Amino acid sequence: MIMPQAIEKLRMVDTKDGREDQAANEERRQREREIREARSRADEPEPPAIDWDEDADSPPVCHLRGCDEEATFVVLERYQEETGKGPVEALAFMCQDHADEESPTNLDHAYDDYVFRVDPLPGIFNAEST
Repeated sequence: MIMPQAIEKLRMVDTKDGREDQAANEERRQREREIREARSRADEPEPPAIDWDEDADSPPVCHLRGCDEEATFVVLERYQEETGKGPVEALAFMCQDHADEESPTNLDHAYDDYVFRVDPLPGIFNAEST
């Protein structure tokens, strides 16, 4: 047997005011979820500094196939995984010419913490200027 309160609640939901209340409640819940997610992302660390051994026998070579030039830049792109489960970081060492041509490739998976950065490798330009 259906209780009178349940019947009244069903009637209220099926009215224009009831539907507007439901929509407002859903929007409020969505905003609360977004705030919780943003707060949890605030604890995510920045990408680590590039760990490249300046004293290695030879500097890295350009990442692009067929290029044997010495890499002078590192390209980092951080974007959302296609499944939406977490961030992905793509890292590539490049020579000057290829770094000049580099551009973001995963903008369709950009999110609040999206990163696209082209940084000089540490020590490369210091060694050339001395």
